[in-house]
Amino acid sequence: MAAPERIRIVHVLDNLNTGGTELNAVRTAELLDRDRFEVEFVCLQPDGPLRQRLDSATIPVTGIRLTSFRGPGALRAIMELRSLVRDRRVDVVHAHDPYANVLAAPAVRLAGRGAVIVSQRWWRDVHAPLVRAANRMAYRFAHRVLANSPSVGELVVREEGVPRKRLVVIPNFVDDAAFAPLSEARRAELRSRVGLAPDDVAIGIVANLYPVKDHATLVRAAARVLERFPRARFAFVGEGGERAAIAAQASSLGIADRVLLPGRISHEAGLPGIFDVAVLTSVEEGFPNFVVEAMAAKRPVVATRVGGIPDAVVDGETGFLAVVGDDEAIAAALVRLLAEPDLRARMGEAGSTRARSLYHAGAVMSALTSLYASLAGRSA
Repeated sequence: MAAPERIRIVHVLDNLNTGGTELNAVRTAELLDRDRFEVEFVCLQPDGPLRQRLDSATIPVTGIRLTSFRGPGALRAIMELRSLVRDRRVDVVHAHDPYANVLAAPAVRLAGRGAVIVSQRWWRDVHAPLVRAANRMAYRFAHRVLANSPSVGELVVREEGVPRKRLVVIPNFVDDAAFAPLSEARRAELRSRVGLAPDDVAIGIVANLYPVKDHATLVRAAARVLERFPRARFAFVGEGGERAAIAAQASSLGIADRVLLPGRISHEAGLPGIFDVAVLTSVEEGFPNFVVEAMAAKRPVVATRVGGIPDAVVDGETGFLAVVGDDEAIAAALVRLLAEPDLRARMGEAGSTRARSLYHAGAVMSALTSLYASLAGRSA
């Protein structure tokens, strides 16, 4: 008896930079069973740090240029993807970000075959009005709209008008490596790279240095914490346009020597384990990988109560939640965790247990592959 034909999956992404959305897409492709699925990528910007991982996994990458939703270039890009879907007899196209959504949804419908999944992995006001309007139209074309947390899913139904029957909630995930503690040597090496001494008590954030991450609130909170714990260190891992502003603010508050800006570090499972406490002060979030990875690494999380963060962090159990911009509350939570090592340990254990139950790759990939299988063979 002949083996069943593999299900052909195309993932569509804007870029291959090291962001949460991009990492989740690449990890998904890496973990798909190649005996069951044939996998490839279409990227609007096909070169980036994550390209090497796809190449190593022998996952083909096709570049399709789309610089604007306006004008003939957008139509050309849609028709190029339409031809790819037809020529390669693609079963499911999975778009992971807003630009990918707008490209993939009409392309698959025009191809007349396959199914298209679009994604919402952000909260409200991250994108320009034109992008939001184009996404709203893409949701109408899609067979399924995938949200990466229950809160994001409710937002999609409530504010984007997506019928609940077309909504599917599948969270970001981590695999076994995220739960394994770093070796002492590797932990020391990474801490040294960030600028941490072996005996430093460290509060860490891993996020692009963008305004939406609101590092300014964390700098203000750091100044408060350092009044109680003057030897604490704050590591702002990431890169972006806010670097100079963060450095200037830390200098103006007299804490420049306590605030570390090591730049972007290649993603590594267990990285949050180099900190004692993980923190995220965003004003908008969908469902951030950093929070789940910190929980897996047994680190308590102090974060803002936005987007899908409360779906992961249980206030008072796995960490503490605060109102956006409330540096006083964030500082109070950090002070308490620094002052009570036993509490840090209990919250870290509770977070890891929760992450293993809800966000382990085994459970999440099972849900995702079931979704792909259910849509395969569907006429567009």
